Amino acid sequence: MKVYKLIATISMLVVITLLASHCNKTSIKETTSEDPNILEYLEKDSTGNFTSLVTMINKVKYGSFLNAYGSYTLFAPTNTAIAAYLQKIGKSSVDQLSAEEIKAILNFHILEEKVLTADFNDGKLNSITMYGQFLVTGVVNRDGSSYFVVNRQATITSSNIQVGNGVIQVIDQVLIPTVKTIAQLVEEDAAYSIFAEALKETGLYDTLNKNNAGVSGSWYTLIAETNSALSDSGFTTYANLKSKYCNTGDPKNPADSLHLYVAYHILPDVKYLADIVMSGSHATLAPLEVITNKLVNSKLLVNDDEYATIDGTVHEQGVELDQPNSDMSATNGVVHRALAHIPLKIRKPFPVYWDLCATVPELTRLSSIYRKKTYLFDYGDGNTLADVKWEKSCLKYRNGVTGYLGDYWQLGLGTSGSNTDNLGSCSSNSWIEFTTPLLVKGKYKVWVGYFTQNTGKVVNVQTLFDSVPLTSALVQFHQKISSVNVADEATLEALGWKWWAGASKKSGSTAARMVGVVDVAATGRHKIRFQLVSGSNSDCNLDMVHFIPVGMNQTRPRFNPDGTIEY
Repeated sequence: MKVYKLIATISMLVVITLLASHCNKTSIKETTSEDPNILEYLEKDSTGNFTSLVTMINKVKYGSFLNAYGSYTLFAPTNTAIAAYLQKIGKSSVDQLSAEEIKAILNFHILEEKVLTADFNDGKLNSITMYGQFLVTGVVNRDGSSYFVVNRQATITSSNIQVGNGVIQVIDQVLIPTVKTIAQLVEEDAAYSIFAEALKETGLYDTLNKNNAGVSGSWYTLIAETNSALSDSGFTTYANLKSKYCNTGDPKNPADSLHLYVAYHILPDVKYLADIVMSGSHATLAPLEVITNKLVNSKLLVNDDEYATIDGTVHEQGVELDQPNSDMSATNGVVHRALAHIPLKIRKPFPVYWDLCATVPELTRLSSIYRKKTYLFDYGDGNTLADVKWEKSCLKYRNGVTGYLGDYWQLGLGTSGSNTDNLGSCSSNSWIEFTTPLLVKGKYKVWVGYFTQNTGKVVNVQTLFDSVPLTSALVQFHQKISSVNVADEATLEALGWKWWAGASKKSGSTAARMVGVVDVAATGRHKIRFQLVSGSNSDCNLDMVHFIPVGMNQTRPRFNPDGTIEY
């Protein structure tokens, strides 16, 4: 029975600057004295294709950083591309552009990270441009050949030109940032006329029309419904929609069903398709309600769920997002298009199988590190990783191991950690804390999946959920599941143990411990902490945490190092 929400990952490259500490770590960024930097390369290019771009760079003195040490990606429009852009806006040369206009153009073409085409996704690049908007990438096929496209505006004609301070991607058109808010994009598209009226009637148009992106809490994602999608469900006019949903007579009332319906289509923060796929569920502006998502045969489905009932498995048909017409950037977020009507869905708890490494973007963005090599993250000021906190020193990401996706977090509790791969040793810690994925309100059994490596060092660790200790069992990283000496799965489960690894890796070293039952009072993200009680072990390996609703199957699925799942 396939009942799950797996936290998916999309590897994208971002080079981050890690604050110095006493840990030794692998260098991510390398430069050589022989390689020209970005501006020097453009100036010396033998084709002469970048003279207009060089003029623009020099006019606003951007050479001060484009010709200096750093790590950048420049999407470089050719002379032909710039000439076409100038003609479009009624100018004959770059000399007619003001300094502010040039800065705006250049800022939209520069990322302060090194991003290769191998790290592109069919969607948003993770690094934001210096302009403050995101770029989206994809692949198109023309005459039997595939090409990378950027923002649906330009084709990359020469890729991954390595220079001393980053990489250059040559493009055949100038990239033009959007100047419209989410509300304006929807209002000006006739395909959304019914939904746009609902936005205005509920007052949520004003929420999505604020052009202050970058300010905390001002980014939004809208999943908009076309007239066609609404018509298929019987809503041919706004009056039909209002008649169905408006139960108070006042759509602006936050408790009104029409208001809640529209709010359910708005996600806080900017979430392109690639971001949506990264997590199995997302909070909406409808209080305590979420949308779920899954990929099925390359289709991104919203609210396509399966639930176990006494009569068997119930499948709730989801709604596909129109990928070619989604990822529409706005000044304050992004708009996606739904291919069918999405009613407000009151949710029941569902399983969350949480891989502790795969949901840390500061790790997964490091394409040279993630699932490739072991690495030490510096403590810095304690904020190196937004959703992982620990006491001090550094934290080890361990790759090439038996855990799910072949990795896990390793730390020394009560003693310093092991000096794996001669990277250095992280000091002793007494706790580590993670921010969970979004959990729907409800009651769950909590299973901690770990890998036993050092059986000679006894350690006892308490799990806390939102600061409340869970008392069913301590996590004992030294204890193998085989030490329980029970082969029957039902008996193991009754004792608070289960296998979580796939059949090929089912061994005494991969264990999951049921540490307690939590009653999640509000849908959202929560804190789970592992606190040392006694003992010490240099190799405490945290891999997965399973939140499985009480009454549901607790022993399946299982997870393999190669990412496959066994049901």
